[in-house]
Amino acid sequence: MDPVPAALTGRPPGPPARPRSTDAAGAYAVLAGTLLSLIGVGWDVQWHVDVGPDTFFTLPHLILYSGSAIAGIAALVMVLRATFAQRAGRPADPTAGGSPIRVLGGTFTAPLGYLVAGTGGALFLLYGLLDLWWHSLYGFDAVLNSPPHVALFISISLTMVGSVIVFAAARARRWGRAGLVVSIPVLMTFTPVTTNAFNGLGLPIDPELAGTVFFTVCFVLMGAITLRQRRVALSIAAVLGVMQLFLWWFSPWAARVYAGYVGLPLRDNLRDVPPELAAGIPMFMLAAALVIEVLLRLGRGRGWPVRRLPQLIGAAAGAVVSLSMLLQTSLLRGGAAGGPMDRPVTSATAVLTDVILGLAFGALAGYLAARFAVLLHLNTAAADQEGR
Repeated sequence: MDPVPAALTGRPPGPPARPRSTDAAGAYAVLAGTLLSLIGVGWDVQWHVDVGPDTFFTLPHLILYSGSAIAGIAALVMVLRATFAQRAGRPADPTAGGSPIRVLGGTFTAPLGYLVAGTGGALFLLYGLLDLWWHSLYGFDAVLNSPPHVALFISISLTMVGSVIVFAAARARRWGRAGLVVSIPVLMTFTPVTTNAFNGLGLPIDPELAGTVFFTVCFVLMGAITLRQRRVALSIAAVLGVMQLFLWWFSPWAARVYAGYVGLPLRDNLRDVPPELAAGIPMFMLAAALVIEVLLRLGRGRGWPVRRLPQLIGAAAGAVVSLSMLLQTSLLRGGAAGGPMDRPVTSATAVLTDVILGLAFGALAGYLAARFAVLLHLNTAAADQEGR
């Protein structure tokens, strides 16, 4: 039996028999750390834009590293908890962080989600030393795509992926479903930042736009397929919008207040432009989420081929995201799309290019979203069986 059709058409799991408050506490501690890291990233990016001079020991960096430390420590505690339970002869609960993984020859028993989150946190602190060395060589660092920054972005993304796995494992519980709806937008907000690493390659497409289309469509559709409930995609998009509004207000305010506190002036050529990180988040994601909801419902109700349904939904949603980003860029930046092509967004060529890009990367995102949802279900198959 093909697991992808089963994931698309199966019923949502029922409630588990033995909920544990410590499971929720550990999961939300990891989520709190990722949220703190996201705030630190937004603040740090805006600091580079508004002020410029940057060293390793700044308050935005402290917030950023604190979030990663909180997530990593929480993941370590949950790994130790699972290890002690295993040694005491209690069977591992796959809904508490995911399937147990034997680490270091069985010395530790690590739930998959916490293993991924903890590994990301540890790598982030390790690459932080590389960032400290980089700053000691060059003083300040005003670009996002420096080697230490790219490594740090990937490490944080890994921690956020771990958080998604943890909540997906508890999807049979209300707190697990709520956490998944929040953790996915955190991952969506941050992952496109990693595409800055490709800006210097002279690609024929805008890597940031391609990354935005791919990651947003992939994760929203993955969440909808994983939870198998109505309005999940719309809920994820709504939470993403709330995060965007917060970062839109907080990042410029924090950068200016902190610059005044440490006695640094703002840039002489500073313009009244939207916040860097918040402006890159799709403002019209609800429209793409509505397309996903409608096509999922039509596909399931009318028996469309489930092998092709994720690609179809992804392509349609990708085109919506791509065109909406074209409109968003025009509204926020006065008609210049930026990126390597630097073409006017009102031209027919720009529209056609973005539609093709959206269709291609959206279809790829849909294909992978269904596979990722299958992996999340296989990671905790017992959770689906418990409620049936």
